[in-house]
Amino acid sequence: MSRAAVRYAKAILDLAKEHNNTDAIFADMQQIKSTVAQSKELNDLLNSPLIKSEVKKASLKAVFANSNETVKSLFDTLVTNKRTHVLPNVAESFIALYKQDKGSQVAKVTTAVPLDANLEALVLAKVKELTGKEATLENIIDDSIIGGFVLRVGDLQYNASIANQLANLKRTFEDNSYKSQL
Repeated sequence: MSRAAVRYAKAILDLAKEHNNTDAIFADMQQIKSTVAQSKELNDLLNSPLIKSEVKKASLKAVFANSNETVKSLFDTLVTNKRTHVLPNVAESFIALYKQDKGSQVAKVTTAVPLDANLEALVLAKVKELTGKEATLENIIDDSIIGGFVLRVGDLQYNASIANQLANLKRTFEDNSYKSQL
């Protein structure tokens, strides 16, 4: 997640609170996130440097015609600042910030295999230990971590993967090898 996307999301959340319409904007952001994820054409439009700003703005306002005025002003700002490519990340960041603001959080846990109920309970306990809050889990499967897990909650990351342990071991060996040459 880019810092720019998080900044835009925080600004939109602040505006939403100011106008007392956080729930409506949350619904819009969920729609934006799912629509962009499902549409290769829309994704290409947002990322293309060849498509003119006016076309991007008109397209976004047409696709998301029922969106809140605050969200439409976000489109204007992103187009003006040539940052339309961060829109899906802004939506995702807003959703996470909204949930966090409401007292719930999403913990992303990356594992080599899907979590079973016992492992899920252990991970949720670890999240509670690290953050002091309850969370819902989003399980991401990535066999490159070999085993263990990588847990991300907001800005906090806990890496208990085998791949990370092997990388740390390799660095230790390389450091010791370098020191023995001196």
